[in-house]
This record gives sequence, C-alpha cells and structure tokens, in this order.
Amino acid sequence: MGVLGNHLATIVTGVFAATLTGLWPYFVDFAPLLNFVFIMAVPITWFMVFTCWISQKSTDYMHNFAHQNEKKAEKQRAQTVHSTSAGMQMSISEISQVKSELSSELDELKETVKIKDSEIERLNQEISNLQTLVQIESLKTELANLKMLASKKK
Repeated sequence: MGVLGNHLATIVTGVFAATLTGLWPYFVDFAPLLNFVFIMAVPITWFMVFTCWISQKSTDYMHNFAHQNEKKAEKQRAQTVHSTSAGMQMSISEISQVKSELSSELDELKETVKIKDSEIERLNQEISNLQTLVQIESLKTELANLKMLASKKK
C-alpha cells in the first residue's frame, strides 16, 4: 500500500490542480484566451481530484471488506483443522497405512480413467464408422435414383 495509501493518482492530480489554481491569478490579465483556458481547466482538474479520491476510497473499502471475509474464512478453517488434529493423534505407522490406502485408491481411479478413455475412443470410432455407412447408403440411394432416371429416359 505504501506511504501514500494508493492515492498517488489523487496526489498528482491534486498538485496539478493546485498549480493551475495558483497560476490563474498571474495569467488573468495576460490574455483573454488564457483566462478562458483556466476557467475550464481548474474546475475540471479539481473534479478529477475528487473522482480519483472517491474511486480509491471505494476500492480500498471493497478490498478491505473482501480481505476481512477471507481472513474470517481462513481463521475458521484453521480452527477446524486445529480441532480435528487435536482430537486425533495418529502414529507414523497409521499415517503410512492411510497413505498406502489412498495411493491404491488413486491407482484404481487412474485405471478407471484409462478404461473410460479407451471406451470413449472406441465409441468415437463407431460413430465415424456409422457416418461412413450412412454416406455409403446415401450414395447407393443416389445411384439407384440415377439408374431409375436413366431407364425412364430410354
């Protein structure tokens, strides 16, 4: 967040607006066109300062609110894990047994996925074969229609 609290844009725009405001009295009688430029520029830059400030305040509010929710959820998770681990004391052999059981289940799942992948590939092949058969039947029908038309013309 830094020293400026993420208000760098507000500060830079504010310095520019203050500079324009300070220079305005010196250039009032210099040229009428400059007076018009200052009349337009000074209020616009102060409006930009206000816009930058309010948008940064809004962003800070929303992010602080989001961070507070995340911190609460993380604290609840930590309490759940702490209470679960406090209630169960497991030895290293139990942990390794559970680990081996989970590894075997993972291997079974991987094998199931491989079987499913091969089944999907087989079904895709059947679909392409059926599409080929449909195309062959459609060509046979067209050929029969052409033969009929040719026999009628004779």
